[in-house]
Amino acid sequence: MTQQGAVLQGYNNELVKCIEDLCMQKEELNKQIQQAEEEKNKLQHEIQVLSEQLECVCESLAQKVASRNELDKILAETEAAYMKILDSSRTLLNVLKKEVGSLKHSPDLKTN
Repeated sequence: MTQQGAVLQGYNNELVKCIEDLCMQKEELNKQIQQAEEEKNKLQHEIQVLSEQLECVCESLAQKVASRNELDKILAETEAAYMKILDSSRTLLNVLKKEVGSLKHSPDLKTN
C-alpha cells in the first residue's frame, strides 16, 4: 500500500506541476492579450485622428478645387472678352486706315 501511495503522490505532484505550468501559460497569454488590446486601442485612436485629419484635408481640397474652377471660369470669360477687344481694335484700325487712305485720294486734300 505504501508503494501505491508513493505512485499516487507522484501522479499528484505531476498533476500539480502541469496545473502550475498551465496557470503560467495562462498568465503569459493574458499579458499578451492585454498588450494586444492596448496596441489595438492605440491604433484605433490613431485611425480616428487620421480620419479626422483626412476629413479636414478633403474639405479643404474641395474648397480649393471649387475656387480653382471659379477662377478658371473667370479667366476664360476674361480672355474671351479680351479677344473681343483685340478683334474690335483690329477692326477699328482697319476702318481708320481705309478712311485715312480714302482721304489722301480726295481732291479736296491735295496740296498745290
